[in-house]
Amino acid sequence: MQERGGEMGELGFALIAVGFSPPDALAGLAGHIGWTGPFCSDQDRALYDRLGLGRAGVSKLLTSGTRAVYAAALKRGAAVERPVEDMRQLGGDAVVVAGVARVTFRPASPDDRPEVDEIVAAARSLA
Repeated sequence: MQERGGEMGELGFALIAVGFSPPDALAGLAGHIGWTGPFCSDQDRALYDRLGLGRAGVSKLLTSGTRAVYAAALKRGAAVERPVEDMRQLGGDAVVVAGVARVTFRPASPDDRPEVDEIVAAARSLA
């Protein structure tokens, strides 16, 4: 998504990442993924709740897609560290206009995320 930040800016949107981990953990994550925009901490999950972002059931937690991501990381020699947050909390994506989430993408599992083109198209339709 960050690679499309310029295009989103031209449409009048800013990219903001939100996580429920403590700020120091999010700062480490932002550095790890090269996130250059704001990264906000929502430890009490108020925004997650308002966007209707739920938690994955145990059966959906380790889907084949999620296992493939971890397997690829291990194959690359990456260390898989013990999580500091709730692994069952699902993320999501939203296009917000004037403080109102106009389009919200709510995944059914951790590996169920929209394509970046889909998010950009939603923003374009609202610009």
